[in-house]
Amino acid sequence: MNCLDELNTELRVLQSHLDNLIDCVRQNDIKLHRFQTLEMTMLSLNSLRELIEQTLQDTRQVFELDHVSLALVDDKKELRKFLEEDGLPPDQLAELVLLESASALEKSFGRLMRPYLGPFRREHCGSLFKRLPTHPDASFALLPLYRRGRLLGSLNLASENPARFGVSMATDFLDRLSAVLSVCLENTLNFELLRRTSLIDPLTGVNNRRFFDQRIGEEINRVLRGGSCLACLFLDIDHFKRINDTFGHQTGDLVLGEVARGIRSLLRNNDVLARYGGEEFIALLEVSSEDKAMEVAERIRLHVERADLTSRDGRRIPVHLSIGVATMEPSQWAGDEKTYAAKLIDLADRALYLAKGRGRNRVVSAGLLRPEPRKTAAGTR
Repeated sequence: MNCLDELNTELRVLQSHLDNLIDCVRQNDIKLHRFQTLEMTMLSLNSLRELIEQTLQDTRQVFELDHVSLALVDDKKELRKFLEEDGLPPDQLAELVLLESASALEKSFGRLMRPYLGPFRREHCGSLFKRLPTHPDASFALLPLYRRGRLLGSLNLASENPARFGVSMATDFLDRLSAVLSVCLENTLNFELLRRTSLIDPLTGVNNRRFFDQRIGEEINRVLRGGSCLACLFLDIDHFKRINDTFGHQTGDLVLGEVARGIRSLLRNNDVLARYGGEEFIALLEVSSEDKAMEVAERIRLHVERADLTSRDGRRIPVHLSIGVATMEPSQWAGDEKTYAAKLIDLADRALYLAKGRGRNRVVSAGLLRPEPRKTAAGTR
């Protein structure tokens, strides 16, 4: 081989290296664009539910992954409560894992909070996926979500391809993704806490009237789509002024809190309960029939009546509830949710007034709120 041939060979090798570098740059540019798109989406979301759903969906699709999961530390059970209130029970989302503590994650990531990349290891991956890849040599990338000295959780990626995530792989893009998601998660959690604090009655711990007024339209639309009934319960503590006068206002506050907790304990997580004002509470329940709403109301009344409440000096405090019930049937509805919300509340309030007039400590139904007939071209039907 002469010098010219050697030079041509070297040039071909260099060209091959250059082509590989150019291809690598192109691939990195594609990755960067994907990351930026995902990051912009994350930064635009305002609710915890949206952030979780969009992160899981987009991460899987954008990076063509076989499995994605999001593990979040929920030591105070706040995340579960937030998601259930937003209609997303965590147990129904296969890619979401709520952890009671951060200890397992801390062991996986170590003091420096570095991502884990490599093959499946039960001590790292076992508790972070509800469904694990089937390939025995699947590769994983576990990204810590760490913010202001607090480990919030981890974003967990898995591929059936053993070479997808290797120990020696650069983690610049993954580090950036975890940092952005950590900021978004912290901001969203702070926003959710602030929003809920403004919608919580501080004395009883249940939601306040502002929350109820915001929520009732959503509940009406939900039952319209689902075809079930929506029941409104108006609940009032009988002779509450007498309790305050006899036992003192501090004891009256205690009674309000105990009654609120008693009502809440007999409702489902997705039912709405709020303190409407003074000694009045209001609840919204999705039910199958008016009779079912009456059954729930009667259970609440009996629970409060049988509660063993005593004052600080040991005297028993008799507490009773009057409850008005109105039930809404969604089929063939013609009006808007504001109109029917006002009607539903008004009927429940009238039923409560009847319960008071009939001697208190009882449940009275206003009957079924049926739809007004839709107007057709030929008139009404």
